[in-house]
Amino acid sequence: MLFKTIIQGKIEFGSEKSFGKALKMYEYRAENYHKSETLFESEEIFFPDTFTMSVPRFVKQTYDKAYRNTVSLLKYCTQFGLAGEINAWLIDEGKILNFTHMEPDSEKIAVQNYIKGTDLISQKGMEEDAITLLTKAIEKYDRHAQAYQKRAKVNFILKRYHDAMRDYTKSINLDETNPYSYYGRAKVHLHNKDHEEAIADFDMCLKKSVALQPVYWKARRLKAKCHFFLNQYEKAAFDLKLFTNKKFAEDNPNIGWQRAAHYDYGLALLELEEYEKSFEMFDKAMEFEEGYDKIKKTDFLRNRGIARHKAGKNGHIKDLKEAADLGDKKAAALLKELS
Repeated sequence: MLFKTIIQGKIEFGSEKSFGKALKMYEYRAENYHKSETLFESEEIFFPDTFTMSVPRFVKQTYDKAYRNTVSLLKYCTQFGLAGEINAWLIDEGKILNFTHMEPDSEKIAVQNYIKGTDLISQKGMEEDAITLLTKAIEKYDRHAQAYQKRAKVNFILKRYHDAMRDYTKSINLDETNPYSYYGRAKVHLHNKDHEEAIADFDMCLKKSVALQPVYWKARRLKAKCHFFLNQYEKAAFDLKLFTNKKFAEDNPNIGWQRAAHYDYGLALLELEEYEKSFEMFDKAMEFEEGYDKIKKTDFLRNRGIARHKAGKNGHIKDLKEAADLGDKKAAALLKELS
């Protein structure tokens, strides 16, 4: 039976010696362990001029055995590397049967400093220690794109936006395939209110990621916000329509933004004078529990009331009155106009 397979990523070995070992073991194991039932010939993914093993993006219907043999090979060879990552998915009718994330996990100093530094990022108060370890990883291997990207993330958390921009750009220059660097740099642009630059980087994040990755949907939602700031409501609505149609798993970080996305989609539709659809989005948004957003109930009620009124539906007075009773002055003014 054939399954949809997606594989993408790059591993850097950093030296001819490590690259040679990985290549030799790939060819040996492919022939002797897997009887050549794999998805790639060595010359398709090993590049001696850069000492890398790279799969820019592979999307194809494959057999389960060939997929698992290939993942086993890639995972084994990854351990000879210094930096990078490869992700692989096996999918059947939209259901993920297997996901494998591969990155170096050896005793090499650069690898260990990167791993320890990355682990500290999520620990509050340990940001400076994380930066120190990630800097040490870079000092050991100055082409470590992921270490630059992770250090940029910490700098962003610490509100060192200039340093974050520098590190994200360095990461992109070293590895143009990493969607997280584009996403991070776009967030710096967004903070700086450089919305057009942010859109360009969010677009690159979308191109370099796949819809199975949470970062793809994070970029899609924030890109819509940029379009909104630029009064590009049609483009914002396009991104938000895709986001609101997506069904997220309970552990997906995007699930906490569903209420906000439906609300923003309603606002975009309101600007586009698609009043009935706008009302539907506001109505649906109010069905979600509060997520990460800080949208006031009065904003929901007032805008739903406006959309209802413009769509010629009953209930707009009730929405506006409830918002006004909760202290919303705009709703109170609208009620006065309509009475």
